[in-house]
Amino acid sequence: MENFELDKYDRLIIRELEIDGRKAFSAIGQKLNISNTMVNQRVQKMIDNGVITGIKPIINEKKIGFDWGAYTGLTLEKDHDSQKIIEQLKEIKEVTECYYITGSYTLFIRILASTHQHMKEVLYDKLDNIDGIQKTDSIIELGCAFKRNVSI
Repeated sequence: MENFELDKYDRLIIRELEIDGRKAFSAIGQKLNISNTMVNQRVQKMIDNGVITGIKPIINEKKIGFDWGAYTGLTLEKDHDSQKIIEQLKEIKEVTECYYITGSYTLFIRILASTHQHMKEVLYDKLDNIDGIQKTDSIIELGCAFKRNVSI
């Protein structure tokens, strides 16, 4: 995968979109003293090159009833089955992130649940029924101290 070279204006545009992803390109252009056409072209180029993968709302999970979070390491019976298992994980709406990692686990996932019982159901009824997962090891999240994009 080839890196995309961000210049000064790309970085400034991204910073403005991080503050408000719905901000009009004309307002960004005015603030940066460039045309809204330039903003539009640069955003589109960053989307086309995979730098920006979408403009999405950031949801406060706790405000909509997901009070339980867990980070779970998955040990697989066969690491080469990981893609098959990932496809099954995608079907579990409570699994919000999945990473390939090194170390004791093959995959590391984030799970959200509304209650203790809901978390138990996800872990025992959903994850444990995926063929190929040998073992799970969960760490319960107590709250997010901060979350941010990489500084550019």
